[in-house]
Amino acid sequence: MGTGKTTIGRIVSHRLGFALLDSDHEIERLQRRSIPQIFEEDGEPAFRQMEHEFVFGGHAATRTVVACGGGLVVQPGMAEALRERGVVVCLHASMETVMRRTQGNRNRPLLDVADPMERIRTLYAAREPIYSKAGTVILTDGRPMLDIMQHVLRAYRREAVEFARAANRKRGHGG
Repeated sequence: MGTGKTTIGRIVSHRLGFALLDSDHEIERLQRRSIPQIFEEDGEPAFRQMEHEFVFGGHAATRTVVACGGGLVVQPGMAEALRERGVVVCLHASMETVMRRTQGNRNRPLLDVADPMERIRTLYAAREPIYSKAGTVILTDGRPMLDIMQHVLRAYRREAVEFARAANRKRGHGG
């Protein structure tokens, strides 16, 4: 949340000539409701199920950059499911940066609380260990967009080769 996933995803997908899908935006489009409305009307568990459905059938299997919401990867089994489908890059920012970037954004139901910074601390404590194991972690604090984009592209290109080798081994084509 607030790390730049959508912005960096847009730039990287353009550079690669890939489609871009943002899981939150796709869920809003399919549901014809905002994320805050989904949380309010159906609750967070229903939204997490929608994220699950998105990962397992909501996007093309190739040539697509997928910007996932911050809570998607921490659901049981989702980090593994994402790694089976492609290269995973986690953008990271300090809690202070996340607070600054998300202040005043009404589309963040998890931060619609009396003390958003405390919520950020709680989410960070629960999610950070999972993010650090999900894929390549790239720090976005105080870095120009061009630098972040280049780092993401380097990580993608490096890991895409290994992903392809692993996929070939699974299909029995050597490696």
